[in-house]
Amino acid sequence: MSAPSEGSIRTVVLGASDNKSRYAYTAVQRLVKHGHFPIPLGVRPGTIEGLAIQLGQPKLDDIHTITLYLNQRHQETHHSYLLSLKPRRIIFNPGAENPILREKAEAAGIETVNGCTLVMLATGTF
Repeated sequence: MSAPSEGSIRTVVLGASDNKSRYAYTAVQRLVKHGHFPIPLGVRPGTIEGLAIQLGQPKLDDIHTITLYLNQRHQETHHSYLLSLKPRRIIFNPGAENPILREKAEAAGIETVNGCTLVMLATGTF
């Protein structure tokens, strides 16, 4: 993987997996391809595009976007952590919609998007 370019968007991909059939895997690949800096965060160790999947709730700084690939039930233990990262936006991919987290994020001044990261990257709206 090449180094992220100046101004690349630091994006946490929550629900990352090294299973190539998962959308989160493809999202990490496409973020790299589009010159962004993905930070895969999952529950099992592995790598995607040479990036180690982070486990738990690591200390991260300067996060622009969090893109969610976990369903609402699996997000519950992450609410406080995700908000503590102070991202500019959270993308709720299909199947990851969460009105509770959305309300908390918006109350904290975080933009929320119900959308698909892969479509947003493909259409230039990421």
